[in-house]
Amino acid sequence: MIWSEYLVSSIRYSSIVIAISLLSTIVVEAQNLSMNERFMPRNTTFLEMKLQQHEKETFPNPKTVMRQSLIIPGWGQVTNGQIWKVPIIYGLIGGLSYYSVTLTKDYHDYRAAYYNSFPENTDLRFGATPEVLVGSSPNFLKDQRNFLRNRRDFIYITIALAHILNVVDAYVFAHLRSFDVSDDLSMSPSINPSTIHTNTFGSVPAITFSLQLYK
Repeated sequence: MIWSEYLVSSIRYSSIVIAISLLSTIVVEAQNLSMNERFMPRNTTFLEMKLQQHEKETFPNPKTVMRQSLIIPGWGQVTNGQIWKVPIIYGLIGGLSYYSVTLTKDYHDYRAAYYNSFPENTDLRFGATPEVLVGSSPNFLKDQRNFLRNRRDFIYITIALAHILNVVDAYVFAHLRSFDVSDDLSMSPSINPSTIHTNTFGSVPAITFSLQLYK
């Protein structure tokens, strides 16, 4: 009996909360519609205003685009409508990755050859010495091993920077996509006399400068 009363009370409370939320949403939409109609140019119809508002709302969210690019490189560019950048991104990251694999293989060969160049190292800890490196001096093998290891680590950092660049590119373009950069923009500067009210000198003459951009 107690559980049934609690369930009924919960349903009533949820219904009240939902009704209040719907009413608040309707009031806010009505206020926004009233404000849009108040500042809407006379030569703009209501349908055109709604279409313009819909176009602004369809712009991708920069944070969503950034997360997409972090998960899969190029995903954010596809969302931004720049699919032509995807081959460039994968070409850069793929090329660097292939180069890092080649460097890693060469590094392992020289590491094994350098380790095996000492007579006391007979356990082949890093594998057998490649035939092309048999008879090379230990100093040469050591220098090449260190060079290849440093180059491989540098390429790893470059791959990470390429991935970060992919994220930054998608995020910045998502921010700039909603900016109006059409050729029919114009501006109307105006300079008007005004006054500034101060506690010490009272009303002081001043000049206001305003700049209005419009199509």
